Amino acid sequence: MTRSAARQDRDAVACPPRVSPPRMSLSAELTACSIPPNTLRPRVPAPIVAAPHRSVLARIGNHLRGPLNRLIAASSLIPNDPILDVRLFPWTQLLRDRWAEIRAEAAAVALRGNAASVHAVDENAARCPVTSGLVRQVPGLNSAFFFLLAPDTHVPAHRGVNKGLVTCHLALSVPRDGDARMRVGRRVVRWAEGETLVFDDTFEHEVWNDTDEICLVLLLTFDRPLRNPGKWIANVIRQTARRAAVAQEDRRNLAA
Repeated sequence: MTRSAARQDRDAVACPPRVSPPRMSLSAELTACSIPPNTLRPRVPAPIVAAPHRSVLARIGNHLRGPLNRLIAASSLIPNDPILDVRLFPWTQLLRDRWAEIRAEAAAVALRGNAASVHAVDENAARCPVTSGLVRQVPGLNSAFFFLLAPDTHVPAHRGVNKGLVTCHLALSVPRDGDARMRVGRRVVRWAEGETLVFDDTFEHEVWNDTDEICLVLLLTFDRPLRNPGKWIANVIRQTARRAAVAQEDRRNLAA
């Protein structure tokens, strides 16, 4: 895939052209860390044996999710579009300027499974000093991961649950033979190495890597710029989620 082809969605990837460094193959370096083809599915939290009131609270939360997300959307200081213009987020330029260094750190770190945190895990942050330092400059950073998509993999359609968070991808390795793409809502976008893509994951989205190589991105989530009452609602949702047993289990698994 050429860079010019990847720029067909200019409002999604609005950046000046740059000269890419000589391409190195990540496939050989990351094969041992890749996800088995055709096995990736949206992450589903493991069942938790808990008191009956937990399931009641979960049902209440699911029922309120739609109305709360609509209140958050009404308080948004940025558009409520599936794909967002990167120029709304000036800090993304920091990632684009140093993407080759971030890519080198991603290739060097011992990735396990389908993601390696560079924000929540101190050991990984220490092994990725450039990446860690850059993501700490993201306003309202919630999480930062290297996300690895194996060849011939499809992530089925799914939605995020919290309108108060926005997602950013920095493409680090994009196969040039075949097609690696993502659908967000009704739009299909393609990554370009060294470029950022910002989107709202509460819109239905799915991902394909119809190539023979690994696709690698730095995935960030950060707080949506909001006014009240949406800002207050989003903060309550985030704090509640951090206390939830599912979030605690995820952190324990990631640490392990």
